[in-house]
Amino acid sequence: MRQLLDILPVVIFVSVFFSYDDIYLATALLMVALAVQLALEKIIFKAVKSQTKVVFVIALIFGGMTIIFQNDLFIKWKPTIVNWCFAAILIISNLVFKQNLIKKIVGKQLLLKELIWKNINYGWALGFFVAGIVNLAVAYSFSTDIWVTFKLIGGPLITISYAIITIAYLIRGGHLKQAENNIDEERVDKNQVY
Repeated sequence: MRQLLDILPVVIFVSVFFSYDDIYLATALLMVALAVQLALEKIIFKAVKSQTKVVFVIALIFGGMTIIFQNDLFIKWKPTIVNWCFAAILIISNLVFKQNLIKKIVGKQLLLKELIWKNINYGWALGFFVAGIVNLAVAYSFSTDIWVTFKLIGGPLITISYAIITIAYLIRGGHLKQAENNIDEERVDKNQVY
């Protein structure tokens, strides 16, 4: 359900853009869709993800500037700013607050050594940074039609690519096998009677 809520604003943005060929109407409805997403998360899940809050605030700022100044470059920068914010959050939380957010999100399903978590965390930060650069390259090198299509298809494909790279890294290093052994050992420890 959450994944549907995450993709719905982008689908609305793309659908409206291609139906009416109006980036400003699409941007306005994107902001409305993100507000609805925020409200639905609060109602259904009793909490709003930090990711949703970041995307919502940045969309309001850059979407608002797009509409006020009638300049679509602002909304084209939004995905880059979002990606760079996520990269910065991963790095700052690890360096300053000594919290690995990737481990915090996935750590219950996967037991890995701290160095591996650190590498994954920085790898995803790099991935978000690169995704921001790719977005700008598409925004400045191609038509708005191609950029909107990229937003719908390219963004998720980049995320899937980084997930595949992460899994390949874990498999190649034998870390998934180690994690499986760690989980088995943890089960044995919990079942032992002292």
